[in-house]
Amino acid sequence: MNLRTLGKTSFSLELFPPKDEPGELRLWEAVDQLSHLTPDFVSVTYGAGGSTRDRTIRIASQLTSRTGISTVAHLTCVGSTRSELVNILDQYKGANIRTIMALRGDPVGGPGATWVTAPGGFDYAEELVELAAARGDFTIGVAAFPDGHPASRGDFSRDIEVLIRKEANGATFATTQFFFDIDAYKKLVEALDASGSKLPVVAGVLPVTNVKQLSRMAELGGTPIPAMIAERFAAVAHDERAVVELGIEIATKLCNELIAAGAPGIHFYTMNKASATEAIVKNIGLR
Repeated sequence: MNLRTLGKTSFSLELFPPKDEPGELRLWEAVDQLSHLTPDFVSVTYGAGGSTRDRTIRIASQLTSRTGISTVAHLTCVGSTRSELVNILDQYKGANIRTIMALRGDPVGGPGATWVTAPGGFDYAEELVELAAARGDFTIGVAAFPDGHPASRGDFSRDIEVLIRKEANGATFATTQFFFDIDAYKKLVEALDASGSKLPVVAGVLPVTNVKQLSRMAELGGTPIPAMIAERFAAVAHDERAVVELGIEIATKLCNELIAAGAPGIHFYTMNKASATEAIVKNIGLR
């Protein structure tokens, strides 16, 4: 997958590996509902602390064979030795997965927990990028943070420096954490351009369908929710359908702004739900 040669705004989806069989059935229902929109790729995450590693590998492998859609598999440093990471990369190759998202990952216990280095493992995503690049034949994506990485404590220049090092080690595109402020995305892209970076920055968008879930995700990822948006969701929090409709409205507006700003791609954090993402994709004319 090469975002630079797609020649259009890419459309992609993110799924997470469920913890049980009923959840997996719901995931495949969402895949079936969304696959007819022919996304450019689908990514599959790890659970917190690498807890769903084996399920990630299996589902990512099945997605490729079942749908024919390019699959991007997440890979994190959490709890893995270098040799284990090499083994996972080889499993991805064997499943014909050629694109990965190389991430440090959150420690066991969540983003606020103390990071513990696995014996013989890595502390930083840039090390994982270097390893994947050395294995060959992988397109490597990395994370970007329009609102700042929580560990940077507001040091925007540090975030840019980290992205530049990831690019130097072999990353070929970045995908952002979800955000709501188009200016934050523009600032990130402009700073990378000014530094000489060639990384395409895919914009991550969350179709909000649950107010409590939004609050938790924003807290864990350090994503600020603009006061006006928070107030609008609070006003309809008691009405599930109204929350979904508002989430579609807000995401549609942001996506149109991103397309106008020249974003190379929009990546939807689906939370394994299909309807809201499907509506937004159709609203903005990507499919």
